[in-house]
Amino acid sequence: MSTLRFGVFEVMGPQVGGTYSWAHPLSAGERYADPDHWIRFARATEEAGFDFLFFAGGYGYPIIDGDLSEIAALRGINFGGMDPDYLIPLLAHATSHLGFVVTMPTGVDHPVQLARRFTTLDHLTGGRVGWNIVTGASQNAVADVFGHAEMVSHDTRYAMAAEFVELAVRMWETSWDDDALVMDRATGVFALPDRIHPLDFAGEHYASRGYFSAPPSPQRTPVLFQAGTSPTGRAFAAGNSECVFVQATTPERTAAAVADIRRRADEAGRDGAALRLMAGMTVFVADTPERARELAAEFDALQTDEIVASLYAGNTGIDLLALDPDRTLHQVLDKGGPVGQMGTSNIERFLGDDAPTVREILDQLRGLGTRGFRVVGDGVQVADQIEALAAATGLDGFLIEPAFDAYDIEAFGRLVTPVLRARGRIADGAPGETLRARMSGVPGAARLGGSHPVLSAVSA
Repeated sequence: MSTLRFGVFEVMGPQVGGTYSWAHPLSAGERYADPDHWIRFARATEEAGFDFLFFAGGYGYPIIDGDLSEIAALRGINFGGMDPDYLIPLLAHATSHLGFVVTMPTGVDHPVQLARRFTTLDHLTGGRVGWNIVTGASQNAVADVFGHAEMVSHDTRYAMAAEFVELAVRMWETSWDDDALVMDRATGVFALPDRIHPLDFAGEHYASRGYFSAPPSPQRTPVLFQAGTSPTGRAFAAGNSECVFVQATTPERTAAAVADIRRRADEAGRDGAALRLMAGMTVFVADTPERARELAAEFDALQTDEIVASLYAGNTGIDLLALDPDRTLHQVLDKGGPVGQMGTSNIERFLGDDAPTVREILDQLRGLGTRGFRVVGDGVQVADQIEALAAATGLDGFLIEPAFDAYDIEAFGRLVTPVLRARGRIADGAPGETLRARMSGVPGAARLGGSHPVLSAVSA
């Protein structure tokens, strides 16, 4: 029976998942700017046996009728947050083997800026960092705040991302030979000039000439994560990513997405089975099933149609409350605008011959937001459901999305981790282990490897 991978999905804001829960008595979301809060959180995550702590991030926010969604500001729905990458060194110092994955979008910085930032983080964490590659979220808001004349189209954003990743990986992997850095006190030699190589990259969207000045870190390239299950997003993941976050809808649809990504990776000359595919999961666990159901009910009672619509508008550009509730999403397809350019997978999932009405979509998404599967029960019941979902979907693991902040992670560690560990489903980490070794399951693995398509193209 294979080991499952587990991460925790968070944001440096009041709450995660596009849902409302920070004001619940069990949550400490109001402390999102307090470093002591995050140290407690990271330590609880490590002690619970998780492989990594994942931070989402971005510059967008939900827009309705061309302005900030009122409910987004009122309840803190994907609005109100800070840059989590500044937390990573602090949290790495407070832990011994937990990995850290941080979202940084392509299309905002130049690749050289991001490359140096991740090299620094990889040094400071001892090789425990990963990069979640995104082309952006709430792109209409991002276009506005960065002063762009118009929103970049969906497929163009992915073409830009492919170039961005290629240039960054070339900086990490080809700029310095393994023996270029000397640091010899006796001779006073810092590095060997003939073993440091300039780049001359001229793409359609990015260019760079000269030297990457940051010496190689333990992993060189951070572990490459990616989320996006549109057809273009799947193709990008298959060609670039080591770990992929798949949208969790139904087990059947998730299984189809998993199989499609692995097939695409095989067609790209990679080993599709070696990719680590994970989906989101919200867990309500307690000492008794009854208490777990009470927790889920308390969370659900906080959610409203307005919260659902705000999050969906921020992701897709579609205001569900402005539509005819008795008709399907087909009513907006001929209107142009952002439709098809944002959140395509969250539009396509509600189309087809069995498309739900807008009223049914609101009901389906209530309490879900950007969350994935939901499991409720005591520790054994939750472990059983996790294993059943892994078997039904072909997923390699799950990204736990807390409803009540650190409380949920501590409960998972107390009630679920011992069961999964006893079943051989959790592998304990060790100090000095890189995140790549932990995620790949290959002891001592640190480097991206020459078989990655970007490096294969360089050596060809």
